Amino acid sequence: MPKSDIVPSVIGEASWIVSESDLASALSQDHRDTFPRVFATARMVALMELAAARALLGLLEDGELSVGVLVHVTHTAATPAGARVTAEARYTGQEGKFYCFDVTARDDGGEIGRGKHQRAIVQTKRLLEGAAKRTKI
Repeated sequence: MPKSDIVPSVIGEASWIVSESDLASALSQDHRDTFPRVFATARMVALMELAAARALLGLLEDGELSVGVLVHVTHTAATPAGARVTAEARYTGQEGKFYCFDVTARDDGGEIGRGKHQRAIVQTKRLLEGAAKRTKI
């Protein structure tokens, strides 16, 4: 059965406890860059991607993985170190070869972000070969 006929898991989920390395203040060692000691937007996006990737696990064949191709999110609340953040990715359908998700993230205080995310299923070997061509060795 072609992948287009298969419906992935309705929901994927991922969570972790916010550590010092997850904070916006840890993004740069340059003293000119000043960011707050709260959960970084980049880390929230990574957690949302992980949740969506987990929703697609059942579709992957040997030698395949899913990769993020689009992220459009809003980060609406600050989360301190030590808090648990959970992301949820709800599959909404397919647009061509892209698998589309509504993504949300929350901590104990409620929602901290939401948005849209798309992923594609690719051959691992082909992806790595393409990446290698972009480096000068």
